[in-house]
Amino acid sequence: MNPPLDPLALDADEARTRLPGLTVIDVRTPGEYATGHLPDALNIPLDRLGTALPALRRLPGELLMVCASGARSENACRILAEHGIRAMTLTGGTQGWAEHGHELRRPEPGKRAAWAMERQVRFTAGTIVLVGLALGLLHPAWQLLSAGIAGGLMFSALTDTCGMAVLLSKLPHNRPRPADLEATLAALAERGQSPAA
Repeated sequence: MNPPLDPLALDADEARTRLPGLTVIDVRTPGEYATGHLPDALNIPLDRLGTALPALRRLPGELLMVCASGARSENACRILAEHGIRAMTLTGGTQGWAEHGHELRRPEPGKRAAWAMERQVRFTAGTIVLVGLALGLLHPAWQLLSAGIAGGLMFSALTDTCGMAVLLSKLPHNRPRPADLEATLAALAERGQSPAA
């Protein structure tokens, strides 16, 4: 079996022009999605993509996968390609979209949004390093905790993966409520029944 080809990528300006004809799937966690997403984007976290395969397969038109920077959406495109579903990725993700001056939909004013995953990782890593250094004053062996986090961050940069982000994505505020995922799947099913453009 041949490996799937690299996904087709659209930059922010191309995607904005084609947006009315695209089904946009945001594969970030619900907490990240709530910080700001493309107009009409539906949220299906990357680790729940398998649940949506039947609905995605029936969609007319083209799929655009989106994440914060483009890495997870490229991964999502490869997963979909393995199941015979063609999708495109947004180069630069929502960060690139915003940098080009395009609108992001945000939660209603007064509604508290979760931090982006990158910010959650930085906060958690920094906290663990500080705790390791503080406890190292009591016993030097605790400094290994800080060294372990430093090594993990280096490995993360070299492999473009993040084990800490995977763990943090399991926290309740980063998980979709079953009703939210069901609503997204229902919206996909409704679009799948619409006549193709």
